[in-house]
Amino acid sequence: MKFVNHRARRKTGSSVIRHRLSSTLRVVSGLVLILSVPGSSIAQNADLRALDLEDLMNLRVTSVAKKDQTLSRAGAAVYVITQEDIRHSGMTNIPDLLRIVPGVDVARIDANTWAISIRGFNYRYSSKVLVLIDGRTVFTPGFSGVYWDQQSLPLEDIERIEVIRGPGGTVWGANAVNGVINIITKSARDTSGGLVSAGTGSKDSAQGLVQYGGSAGTKGAYRVYGRYFRVENSTSGDGGRAADGWHGSQAGFRSDWNLSHHDNLTVQGDVFGTSEGQTVTTLFSNRLPDSHTFNDKVRVGNGNLLGRWNHTFANGSQTSLQLYYDRVRRVDEGLESLNTGDVDFQYHFQAGSRNDIVTGVGYRLTDHSFAGGYSFAFGTGYRRNNLFSTFLQDEVKVTNSVALTIGSKLEHNAYTGLEYEPSAQLVWTPTDRQTVWASASKAIQQPSWYFAESRQDVAAFPANGGFAVYQILGNSQSTAARLFDYEVGYRTQLSKRLTLDATGFLSDYRRLQTLEPHTPFFTLSPAPPHLVLPNVWDNLGHARNYGVELSANWGVTSWWRISPGFSFLRMKLWLDPSSKDTSLAATPGDSPKRQAQLRSTMNLAHHLEWDTSAYCVGALGTGPVPSYIRLDTRLGWRVGEFVEFSIAGQNMLAPRRTEFMDALQIHPTQVDRSVVGRVTWRF
Repeated sequence: MKFVNHRARRKTGSSVIRHRLSSTLRVVSGLVLILSVPGSSIAQNADLRALDLEDLMNLRVTSVAKKDQTLSRAGAAVYVITQEDIRHSGMTNIPDLLRIVPGVDVARIDANTWAISIRGFNYRYSSKVLVLIDGRTVFTPGFSGVYWDQQSLPLEDIERIEVIRGPGGTVWGANAVNGVINIITKSARDTSGGLVSAGTGSKDSAQGLVQYGGSAGTKGAYRVYGRYFRVENSTSGDGGRAADGWHGSQAGFRSDWNLSHHDNLTVQGDVFGTSEGQTVTTLFSNRLPDSHTFNDKVRVGNGNLLGRWNHTFANGSQTSLQLYYDRVRRVDEGLESLNTGDVDFQYHFQAGSRNDIVTGVGYRLTDHSFAGGYSFAFGTGYRRNNLFSTFLQDEVKVTNSVALTIGSKLEHNAYTGLEYEPSAQLVWTPTDRQTVWASASKAIQQPSWYFAESRQDVAAFPANGGFAVYQILGNSQSTAARLFDYEVGYRTQLSKRLTLDATGFLSDYRRLQTLEPHTPFFTLSPAPPHLVLPNVWDNLGHARNYGVELSANWGVTSWWRISPGFSFLRMKLWLDPSSKDTSLAATPGDSPKRQAQLRSTMNLAHHLEWDTSAYCVGALGTGPVPSYIRLDTRLGWRVGEFVEFSIAGQNMLAPRRTEFMDALQIHPTQVDRSVVGRVTWRF
């Protein structure tokens, strides 16, 4: 949703960036020399699992093809954030964790709101990235995006986060256009015993987690947890204190059962509640024409319950049946309520010696309501949608070193009817340490409720002795935006100490959303009488993106690993000749052209860990927002086998900065420098 078309771009000189980066590297190098002088021998029992590069290449992933496969053999641009990456990062929330991944654009809007995208098109409701937690989609159909403040769970319980850069529509369906973020939690069998964690800091003023897991008879395991957090208000754009602080609490459980040698069952659930603030400027549709700026209170309550049964047949084929129910109640410029029920069945089997097939069917029912919006409304205020889907994907073993995977997803949604999303992937492994892959795929972005049936009064201004209202209207005849994507990639383990992953992509977007002005008209309702300038959503935009993404891991020594990353993105957009849209051209200004990461992980003497991360993010044209370098560092100390102390500093190079401006009605705030201390006790 883009409303502003008079944006300017501001760039920071490359000499300033080089100077900052050079200063940062000098500081890092000096500390490395101090900590690695003779006499600082590395402890023999240091945790080296995080530094085993061969294990990193052989990580198991499931998000690419909905089946278990090694990362090195996946025919897609996949990056895995492991539990060790999470612990060493010092991050306290999932959005900040995603900064680790090359090609993922993470920009904080205020203390509880983020804009997160992959390969461009970033804004608060990034509609082209599908996010899942243990197979449960958290993509909201109202605005086509993710409320990141609702996606909260103990970071200690995350096994890994699999990030696919590029389409995943063949197995995951609509809205997996530019990428998929799949958050996978640990089995209850891996979290037995107790865990107590507490932290405090300059901005994350309180964090607490209490968890316990154990056996449930001879066949089961469980864990239960409760957590609380509080985040202080950040700094507003004028340097004062903002009203964006938030606090929340959460409780949940997971149980895993080995029902037999061939059957296992997972049942899990969470409840979550939060209260947070934001400053908004908006019209009130029943009190035109004045706009109002005020501190708005946001309250969220949600809960979910998921069950998954896996069965393995005697011949090795597998079935999986997953059901979940998710309920969300959100007060945010109106009352939004969403109930989702989902059932998904999957069958994985071998057909002869060459064909490895995964197929499945699914059904999702959503009940969605919205009432009391300040400046916008959704149709009648209630909508029920049905989504039917089926997919088939076949991995054909062409030779011992070449595999071809082809497949397609068929979906029938309530907005555009039947859609299909085919893909093909070719993977060549000339040696055990090299993989070359190429892919071609189609993905769609399903229209949201807002796009199809909304009415929003955006702005009012004087006109002909009265006033006029700029209004946005939904389009019930809208079509699905389409992506045709082409990628090539190369993965290699160059030596026992060095790995490299490179991806190049070309993305062709069609039928992108545009705002088309229609004939103005005069209305008496709502009073007072005024002129309406209607703008209706349509699909008359196109884009072509291309770029590269690079990541590497270098085991400098047995106790020191460096992980650099880099991404480059170029976007070109144009309109159909009949279009009069003025907002689409500003889209490239919402995403940086270049991003770079450099992470250092050290296991030092006396059970000490020192981790440093530098993130260089290019300028944004929207705002404008200048480029910046973010420096984070963490020092951890393990006391025996059960207690760990850590202190982490974030955004160490500047006292504060702004990361994103295209925030709709929300007033962006600044990201402050912060320090967080934490103690964790396992028993």
